[in-house]
Amino acid sequence: MDIVYSALMFLHFLGLAGILSGFLMQLMTGHAKAPKVMLHSSLLQLLTGLLLVGVAEMGADAEVNHIKVGVKLVVAFAVAVVAMLDMRKPTTGLAATAGALAILNIGIAVFW
Repeated sequence: MDIVYSALMFLHFLGLAGILSGFLMQLMTGHAKAPKVMLHSSLLQLLTGLLLVGVAEMGADAEVNHIKVGVKLVVAFAVAVVAMLDMRKPTTGLAATAGALAILNIGIAVFW
């Protein structure tokens, strides 16, 4: 089960890198392809995050902080919604919002 958890964590980090790179790409260049990267990466983060919680719940001695998971889920869903809105009409304001929310989610994961 450890290999599954590690693979999901790897994909989760790739999703994070995609959100942040899309944010920086759109912020620096105004490139129209950035919203697609942010949308697909945010959806990857949502899916792998839910799967990570499921794998952690299956562990015999694992304690899962459900409040933390719920807050992170709401923030990840907000990132996906903002990324979808940014895909419809690319603006640096929406990209900045998605980037800031992704950074907030990192902070919640590390410090909570």
